[in-house]
Amino acid sequence: MSMNPQQPAPGPSGNRPGDPQWQFREQANPSWMGHVQPQNYRLAPGHSGGSVAQVIPASASTVGVRASGGVLGLVVGGGILAVVSLFLVVPFLLANTGTTGFAIGFAASLIPLGAVLGSVYIIDRWEPEPKRLLLFAFTWGAAVSIAVTLLIQPVFALAAPYSDEAAFRDFMTTVQAPVVEEFAKSLGLLLLLLMARKNFDGPVDGVVFAFTIAGGFAFTENILYFGRAIAESGTPGSDLAQIFFLRGVMSPFAHAIFTGTTGLIMGLAARRWHSGASVVAFVVGLIPAMILHNRWNSMGQDFLAQYVLVQVPIFLLAVACIVVLRVAETRLTRQRLLEYAAAGWFTPVEVEMLATPGGRRQAVRWAGAYNRAPQMKEFVEAATRLAFTRQRILSGRDVQAHQQDEVQQLHELVALRAAVGQ
Repeated sequence: MSMNPQQPAPGPSGNRPGDPQWQFREQANPSWMGHVQPQNYRLAPGHSGGSVAQVIPASASTVGVRASGGVLGLVVGGGILAVVSLFLVVPFLLANTGTTGFAIGFAASLIPLGAVLGSVYIIDRWEPEPKRLLLFAFTWGAAVSIAVTLLIQPVFALAAPYSDEAAFRDFMTTVQAPVVEEFAKSLGLLLLLLMARKNFDGPVDGVVFAFTIAGGFAFTENILYFGRAIAESGTPGSDLAQIFFLRGVMSPFAHAIFTGTTGLIMGLAARRWHSGASVVAFVVGLIPAMILHNRWNSMGQDFLAQYVLVQVPIFLLAVACIVVLRVAETRLTRQRLLEYAAAGWFTPVEVEMLATPGGRRQAVRWAGAYNRAPQMKEFVEAATRLAFTRQRILSGRDVQAHQQDEVQQLHELVALRAAVGQ
């Protein structure tokens, strides 16, 4: 695993591949996800043979501190809000389910929650998000967004038609629930984008955070529905089985898909980040989420037909979108690591290893034969973080802060390389 810079061969136009414009024309845009404007393109550190530290502005460190402070404030503030919200949410649940219903509903809700969080783990494996931010997302969904819904819901009740009970219920189900619940859940996404923008910089991140928030929301909501089936029914066993099949088997990803559309749109906007665009993306992203939520809640007597003909295709489309995002993510990783390889940080063989799932598994197995599997996993994760840090630099957003991250990650990479080779 050589660390020596390699001399690039001349390109077909007579320019060398080390020339920024040559690289931009030929390589810099491997997919729509990694689109880079020509004016933002810059060489990877060390390409010209100079010291890495020489290309990092001295003022970058102060920007990095502010960004880290934003994440810390988000996590601490979110934790406080979650604890306060529980004083509203838990009594509400107990009042509607009773102690026994709450306990059974809690246990039953863990099953669909496991399915959603399992999907989050799979989607997030390529470039994992910080666990503290995923914890913020889950607690926001499970506690804060529920509390926000409970507080705003009475306002909508004032606007509901009172001509008859059926009309009132229809309004609350098809209008109030989609509007209030999607707004409450997506507020957490907006906070993540505004305060943790270094970790929310693309559509995959948006989907991961949205699924986590929605999984938390559905978890608490399922406790309510499952617990009510125990507390209010004369045949609690059969009623619980029926509602569990509907919510836990047929639709565990319903909330995730609703809010996932908002996360996807906000993630796309994060590619060209500024505060105004974030708020606009938040508003625009709510529209498809509310529509999908409304259509789900509007299914009536022909529920099964609509489920098969509408909801199943929507789920399959969501899966296809996630696959497309993951493919684009791997292509982006490969291109950015190739640029570091041109600067001497990796060999081409290493890039091919790091840019494919199979190559990563093979590398870990190889290292495992020499008792170096944990070190290799850290090396792979560090290389992926580095690739996405470079993408943030090339996007033109907060360049100095990300350059500071880049030089720290390059030093970490050198140490990890040494640990693997011991």
